[in-house]
Amino acid sequence: MPDLSQFQHQQAAHCETGAAAGLFRAHGLDLSEAMVFGLASGLTYAYLPFVKINGLPLMAYRMPPRMILKMLSWRIKSLKIRFKTFKNEADGQAFLDQKLAEGELVGCQTSVFFLPYFPKEMRFHFNAHNLLVFGKETVDGESQYHISDPVFSHTVTTDAASLNEARFAKGALAPNGRLYYFESVPESIDYDTLIPKAIRFTGKANGKRNITPISGVSGMKLVAKRIEKLEKDSKRYRQLFLGHIVRMQEEIGTGGAGFRYMYAAFLQEAAEKLQRPELNEWADAFVAIGDEWREFALLCARISKGRGNHTLKEVADFLRRIADQELVLYNQMAKFK
Repeated sequence: MPDLSQFQHQQAAHCETGAAAGLFRAHGLDLSEAMVFGLASGLTYAYLPFVKINGLPLMAYRMPPRMILKMLSWRIKSLKIRFKTFKNEADGQAFLDQKLAEGELVGCQTSVFFLPYFPKEMRFHFNAHNLLVFGKETVDGESQYHISDPVFSHTVTTDAASLNEARFAKGALAPNGRLYYFESVPESIDYDTLIPKAIRFTGKANGKRNITPISGVSGMKLVAKRIEKLEKDSKRYRQLFLGHIVRMQEEIGTGGAGFRYMYAAFLQEAAEKLQRPELNEWADAFVAIGDEWREFALLCARISKGRGNHTLKEVADFLRRIADQELVLYNQMAKFK
């Protein structure tokens, strides 16, 4: 059981990895956010045309929501994470209150749109935002929850009605009141075994051995083809599609470049723990690729806003070049021992 009186909030780059790192920290294991991301093999790319966000296809730069936590529980055998969903708000709130009364640190899946401590301009309908609830008090007859939201620099509070609305939001990736907490935690992590296994998995899942055409390097090249075909669509749809790429990549969560930087930080930490300096070379390569992703987003934004003489083929070829660079790394990682 964590000692919540000693719980320390830390701001993170991404909500799920930040929440997981916070849970480990509360239970006495100081895993960095980057190490959490790397051990969970969180790095990927996916193009999901059948999942719509504001009418446009979902593009992801990390494993799907909840997979970070699930991969950690699968990979670290003595780590047990309890997940629970609810049919109604009353049951969901009652169970959360019960776990808080027992001294648990509880993770919740929520919708950003209904969290009142977010500035209005930052609220949008995204139902897979993770946060940690570490306390509750009554203020003027109303329940107030103390929250460690990984994307904020400080702890925040919110009322019960808003938290319930965020936990039971409707739509894509509806949380259904989902919460989670650690039931058992290992005393230490076997980095010598887990790091190579995680690196190989990431390489195989994204490189030439990947057989799913919508994910990994294959997914990137599929999007490149779709970008070229935008010539047949209306100008308005081209603008929306390219603007959507920028939003999904650089504005929602950590983004495409950000996840590459985070994975580079994992590799740097892994190089030190395993005394494998070659991992630093891969880290440098991922930093350079992260910079390329940002240039790609800038190019998409320029065409979307009609600035310059850039072409759709130029954008598509840029993405193919990124895919080729990542493929080289993934194929090397798939053989790491």
